[in-house]
Amino acid sequence: MAQPISTRQRMPGMLRPARRIGPAIAVGGVVLGAAILLAALALWFHYGTAVFFEMIASGIATCF
Repeated sequence: MAQPISTRQRMPGMLRPARRIGPAIAVGGVVLGAAILLAALALWFHYGTAVFFEMIASGIATCF
């Protein structure tokens, strides 16, 4: 005879990957943010503050 299908029974480990995605995205965002910050600081020290501020000012002027 056919057995009833239970919605409570799940395969073991079915939800584990979904729980790991959130922290992985957070860590990836922190790493990306740190890389962007380090790149900006490296450009700041390489080109100096005058060129850095000129780039920011020209970008803002282009937007408006």
